Amino acid sequence: MLLPVNMTKRELVDAVSRKAHLTKKAANESVEVFLSEIGRILSKGEKVVLSGFGTFRVISMKGKTVKIPKTEKLVTIKAHRAPKFTPGKTLKKQVQR
Repeated sequence: MLLPVNMTKRELVDAVSRKAHLTKKAANESVEVFLSEIGRILSKGEKVVLSGFGTFRVISMKGKTVKIPKTEKLVTIKAHRAPKFTPGKTLKKQVQR
């Protein structure tokens, strides 16, 4: 049985460099700009729609009190915004293969 392997950002840059025939520096800049732009758009409360791949959006989380099981201590988590990703149809089909 094969265990799942996670791809690091460095490995992603290497793959982009290889497949797009870019230098590693150019591929790294491309990946950095891509990730930075997604963060910038989300920080404004807008969403990023990549047709077929999925949608990144910001959701509002209500504040709540939770109990830490190990210590039984109650901790209050403030209301905050959090990123959310919803996969698109093409990505879902690709993963199901």
